[in-house]
Amino acid sequence: MQSIKSYIQDNKDRFLNELIDLLKIPSISADSAYKGDVLKTADAVKISLEKAGCDHVEICETEGYPIVYGEKIIDKNLPTILVYGHYDVQPPDPLDLWNSPPFEPVIKKTDLHPEGAIFARGACDDKGQMYMHVKAMEYMTTNNELPCNVKFMIEGEEEVGSVNLAKFVAANREKLTNDVILISDTGMIAQDVPSITTGLRGLSYVEVEVTGPNRDLHSGLYGGAVANPINVLTKMIASLHDENNHITIPGFYDKVENLSSEERAEMAKAPFSLEAYKKSLDIDAVYGEAGYSTNERNSIRPTLDVNGIWGGYTGEGAKTVIASQAFAKISMRLVPNQEWEEITELFKTHFENIAPKGVTVKVTPHHGGQGYVTPIDSLGYKAASKAYEQTFGKTPIPQRSGGSIPIVSLFEKELNSKTILMGFGLDSDAIHSPNEHFGVWNYLKGIETIPYFYKYFTELSK
Repeated sequence: MQSIKSYIQDNKDRFLNELIDLLKIPSISADSAYKGDVLKTADAVKISLEKAGCDHVEICETEGYPIVYGEKIIDKNLPTILVYGHYDVQPPDPLDLWNSPPFEPVIKKTDLHPEGAIFARGACDDKGQMYMHVKAMEYMTTNNELPCNVKFMIEGEEEVGSVNLAKFVAANREKLTNDVILISDTGMIAQDVPSITTGLRGLSYVEVEVTGPNRDLHSGLYGGAVANPINVLTKMIASLHDENNHITIPGFYDKVENLSSEERAEMAKAPFSLEAYKKSLDIDAVYGEAGYSTNERNSIRPTLDVNGIWGGYTGEGAKTVIASQAFAKISMRLVPNQEWEEITELFKTHFENIAPKGVTVKVTPHHGGQGYVTPIDSLGYKAASKAYEQTFGKTPIPQRSGGSIPIVSLFEKELNSKTILMGFGLDSDAIHSPNEHFGVWNYLKGIETIPYFYKYFTELSK
């Protein structure tokens, strides 16, 4: 595989241009107005897998957006790697905070990315990282370096909770049979500090609605006499944390995994600069649950955050009104052993119970998923570690992530497979935020590293 560096160099411009073309398509799964673009992206992924050397590629319809499946089976006696990714992206809002249009990709140099970074929605999450696997496949098939079987499952609903993936997986267990699942939808500590994600948090996402009077009221005539739903909602939300930023929902922590002091000490060895962290976010202090470090708060501890809140008049100028309704979207990141459906029910019961008289409360669950921890003594982890050592020249650090990929626990349940998370993004890549980007160096490094995972996994499996 020593030719891989020269192959990447010879095809660098094409690799970048192909990704840019993919990023131009606004495949926003959360907004039905973009349905045509999501379907167009699925077609583009299908074509790219065919060109990369898959012998069979199909678009598998679901009740929502389709799943693109591809495979190349060279010998049924060899191991099979299942690659998962997603082609849908988050909404780009707020648009006015983007320095360039979210679906007009540009490559710009930054302090962290002197070789340039691709700025576009989906650049890192997950089109760029998914496409690394397509190009790695192209290299292996073109140069007769594919050492084992490979299957691809690229979905279009990850950003809305993988609504139909569970049904697809359950109905296609034989088609999806594999020895290990490989995903690049996470990050690494730094460009010179490779890491492998070994843990993910679960998720419970809900929307709440507080209703007061039967219509919007004049705040002078009615103010102080009836419950204001916006005031009530903000008080209810504020009560969900105590003075130590501990979540107050009864039973919320009952199944939380508490890591030993030895495990926490190992986590603390990962390079981290609190000052650099604060500077990157332009804040003068961090915030969170008492008794835990910043890296622990965003990885091994559960959280509750308001993702959006609205009600009343928000237009230009003044309108003295008491709104009839107020709304909020709330997400809870969960740690292993917390059951997301149970947490959703605990939240619903508690939130309804703390509502004062004069208002009614409605809690609507949206989606969720389980947390996941992968062992570091598996063949997959060892193969990934050797792959990073080959291309980075150093052993990667196991790291737990604060993010959620709910389908990972689903895969283990339905396919009895371990998942290896080889991410090449950085925390600073602004995924889900304005000005999302993905370093050109990171993109190409992923293409270089992935084929070594195939090589070492096949060798270790003998």
